[in-house]
Amino acid sequence: MQAGCEYDIKALIPHRYPFLLIDRIISLEPGVKAVAVKNVSHNEPFFQGHFPREPVMPGVLIVEAMAQAGACAILSAPEFKGRTAYLGALDKARFRRKVAPGDVLTLELEIVKLRGIAGTGRGVATVDGEKAAEAEITFVIGK
Repeated sequence: MQAGCEYDIKALIPHRYPFLLIDRIISLEPGVKAVAVKNVSHNEPFFQGHFPREPVMPGVLIVEAMAQAGACAILSAPEFKGRTAYLGALDKARFRRKVAPGDVLTLELEIVKLRGIAGTGRGVATVDGEKAAEAEITFVIGK
């Protein structure tokens, strides 16, 4: 696993602002695993309505951020470079704590199964080492 290197997220996945939900990749094992970071800022567009007096990052966006980390892992494999990974299914999603402005969300996703162009990853999101969310994410790789 490569750690401590800078990775160009925009070269790995097609997501862009405002839907790019990871700021940097801190470790990457192509086709196997990625660990990414999201610095949660009060300026995020979703905080305007979720919730104005008590801003909380929506759980579906935490899972999407995990999926984006996983997409970096799978799309960094030579056979999938330049393609797009699509969300196929979510299983066993659990939310353990709030994620709020000022939190640093660490997103780890490991590919646990890959058959052809479909696979499954197991993701965990943490804040200061405390589990915020977890899910199993099924994906399909398109063109």
